[in-house]
Amino acid sequence: MERIYFDNAATTPLDKAVLDTMLPYMTDKFGNPSSIYSYGRESRLGIESARKTVAKILNAHPGEIFFTSGGTESSNTAIHAAIHDLGCKHIISSPIEHHATLHTVEHAHSKENIRLSWVKLLPNGHVDMEDLRRLLSESKERSLVSLMHANNEIGNILDLHAVGNLCKEFDAIFHSDTVQTVGHYPFDLRNTPVHFINGAAHKFHGPKGVGILYINENVKITPFVQGGSQERNMRAGTENLYGIVGFAKALELATANYEEHSNYINGIRQYMADQLEQHIPGVGFNGDLRGRSLYTVLNASFPKSEKSEMLLFNLDINGICASGGSACTSGADAGSHVIRSINNDPNKVAVRFSFSRDNTKEEVDKVVEKLKELI
Repeated sequence: MERIYFDNAATTPLDKAVLDTMLPYMTDKFGNPSSIYSYGRESRLGIESARKTVAKILNAHPGEIFFTSGGTESSNTAIHAAIHDLGCKHIISSPIEHHATLHTVEHAHSKENIRLSWVKLLPNGHVDMEDLRRLLSESKERSLVSLMHANNEIGNILDLHAVGNLCKEFDAIFHSDTVQTVGHYPFDLRNTPVHFINGAAHKFHGPKGVGILYINENVKITPFVQGGSQERNMRAGTENLYGIVGFAKALELATANYEEHSNYINGIRQYMADQLEQHIPGVGFNGDLRGRSLYTVLNASFPKSEKSEMLLFNLDINGICASGGSACTSGADAGSHVIRSINNDPNKVAVRFSFSRDNTKEEVDKVVEKLKELI
């Protein structure tokens, strides 16, 4: 059976050029980067070269880039540091964050007596900036604002500069989960008022199990993971050498082809939205599809019926990979916390389709034809 993969917000296939870059570090250049002999020095050089590449692309200083196991560890580290090192006793977040953030801030609230506030959302899923200002102005403690750059389920994009400048006004720490945008969106971190961002290579055709945490050079924190002096005494554990090299290569390729790929992928996304509107009565879209929205994500709501309740299952058995929300919760019966927060309509079934440079309009046509049968 032909497989159509429309779940690229969950993970993307590894680019062959990235694999080719990683392979020597799996075989010949396998030394421990902490070792002082030549094999170790060669590995260390690979890591530091990768760090410089990532820093240059994001317009950051190499000393601000730390390699981690992925977005979840990076978010945990940033939130933990804001509380324990930077004096934040109040967290402001949103109910549509990724669970890597939601569960972490809820843990801090329940176990460490950190005050937790949820910023209001507008009907289209964007953050209510006036409510964010109110929460910051009323806070008697130093606040951490943790808001994602692009939502992984509906694709809405946050104005990093607007939020960051508001945080500066109230001396708040700003962490943004940028897992969906690093590798998909141009960054200029030296001119962006943010203290922490994070990324994960597998979202842009890199390897799984490796990510970054950007820590602004004006912020001084202590390690979250203890046990060694790796990552300049910031993140203990033997470095994921070939993953780090793969991260840098994948980011390099994504940046070089950004204009071409983003325009192409957005064309696929908009084409599918148009086709769904033409052929599926009652279809709707969650988030700000034709406004401030990430070009890879399309979240559609279909009328609920006996047939559509089994929609994801039926798509799967027909070789179509899509998601009911975040892949991290796609196997749960509870459904999407994001959709519940912005459009809690019991008569709708939400499906996230997310695209990469590998997808085609022909695939969209086949999926739409299948949806006409299934709904």
